[in-house]
Amino acid sequence: MKLFNTYLYRIALSLSAIFVCAQFSYGQGSWLELLPGAKKLSYDDKTGKQRLTGFLNFKYQGNVMFCDSAHYKERTGEVWAYGKVQINKADTLNLFCDSMYYNGKTRLAKLWGHVRIRDREYKLTTDSLDYDARSSKAIYRNKGRLENITTNEVLTSVYGYFYPNTEEAFFKGNVVYKSDELKLTTDTLHYNYLVHKVFFYGPTVGTTKDAKFYCDKGWYHVETEEGLLTSHAKIEQIPRVITGDSLYYAPKRKFAEGRGNVQMLDTAQKVQFNAGFFTSDGKTLTDVLTDYPLIRIMKSKDTLFLRADTLVHLRDTLEKTLRIRGGRDVRIFQNKIQGVADSLDYKKTDSIMDLWGNAHFWSYNSELIGDTIRVFIKNDTLIDKAHLYPHAFAANELDSGRYYNQLSGKEIWSYFKNNELVRSDVNGQAKTIFYPEEEEKTDSAVVVKRMGLNRIYSTDLKVYLDSGEVVGITYINQPDGKFYPIDKINPEEQFLKEFKWNPLLRPKTWQELLEPRKVPSEMVEEKKDPGVRNK
Repeated sequence: MKLFNTYLYRIALSLSAIFVCAQFSYGQGSWLELLPGAKKLSYDDKTGKQRLTGFLNFKYQGNVMFCDSAHYKERTGEVWAYGKVQINKADTLNLFCDSMYYNGKTRLAKLWGHVRIRDREYKLTTDSLDYDARSSKAIYRNKGRLENITTNEVLTSVYGYFYPNTEEAFFKGNVVYKSDELKLTTDTLHYNYLVHKVFFYGPTVGTTKDAKFYCDKGWYHVETEEGLLTSHAKIEQIPRVITGDSLYYAPKRKFAEGRGNVQMLDTAQKVQFNAGFFTSDGKTLTDVLTDYPLIRIMKSKDTLFLRADTLVHLRDTLEKTLRIRGGRDVRIFQNKIQGVADSLDYKKTDSIMDLWGNAHFWSYNSELIGDTIRVFIKNDTLIDKAHLYPHAFAANELDSGRYYNQLSGKEIWSYFKNNELVRSDVNGQAKTIFYPEEEEKTDSAVVVKRMGLNRIYSTDLKVYLDSGEVVGITYINQPDGKFYPIDKINPEEQFLKEFKWNPLLRPKTWQELLEPRKVPSEMVEEKKDPGVRNK
């Protein structure tokens, strides 16, 4: 924006240089000096006006002026100029208009009709212009056009105000700025030369070669090329669309920052980022999201939601996701799958998500627990399998919490189909508590009866599930077990010592991820008969 950086200020200074005079007088070094060319000179006693006609050529305050006719009133120090008025200063600055009025005492100037101010680099065009030399203020009120002749920069507006003393300029009403790199439309634009900033107010739209931005208020620094958009701020940089209460962008430093309801949507990857605070570093290709951040991966009907106190997004030079990391209060939600942990590391290129520290995973009525849970993902949102290690445990709720199928071992591999748990393999020191059932058919219905409790220890085992129900178990390598009929269950055998059941930690909806977790991570609810202690 070279136009703002230099030329707006020069326009006001040029007007000041032309219209600076304390008094009118004739003689050597006088303000007004008539040059050869006037056809007629007359004087009116009643009005005190001197009238010059013909092609006029005279000097005032060191400036050469041309016009078809002029009136001069010495007593009040007023000058009227008509017809093809031109003022030239040092052969570099030219002012043109159809007519002009200047009062030497009040130092007010008015220019009408096809007003143009021009030097070798810029040009201002308008219908009329007022200038107050006392306050160095220039105003046009009926549309103006400012253009840089050398760079194709153009600014148009209904109103324009220039203040050289404070080095400011204001433009209002259908303000449009165009250059080879940018088109900007706004209601009001303010330029401050001292701080080299352009401020815009009202609905604003900016378009560049590769982006488009919107806001109701903002600023742009013409030297550092950084800017801030506030109030309904939005940046479209296909395939990314970013919105927020305020968006700051510094392209030279390849840095961006968003505050308040920040949302970044990547339509190509079908990923959406939400946060209260967001930073993006183009040099390290890293995005950091804090203040209840949330990431949505929308590659299937079952959207995958990820949240943590802090989420870090790593991308490649093509803006594609490489990795997502989360720290503290990690929560995951899908319609069929939910999870919590202390930390998260999702390597998208490997389709692997690691959950560390108090890791829990839920599918239907099953809960999987491990110090670490490694989740293998297909197509960004479908769970293929999960690896729980070490100290792995799984529980399956039966009959609304009356009984729990349970598994524990050194490690558990759980397999999923369409995000539903269908099998779990326990490897090493496998232990299980299983409540087998049978169906009894009557004339009117099929009744499912729990047969009892099967407690079996084995080296390894496989559990098969359908719609959250255990439909089969295979024990490997010399199982050691005991069966208790349902009415003779030993309370000491009812729960494995690793047993935990944590329904209060489980996210019920994705909207819960936008709020602080109501239950601390260390809090669990252990369902068991009163007075029974873990072995």
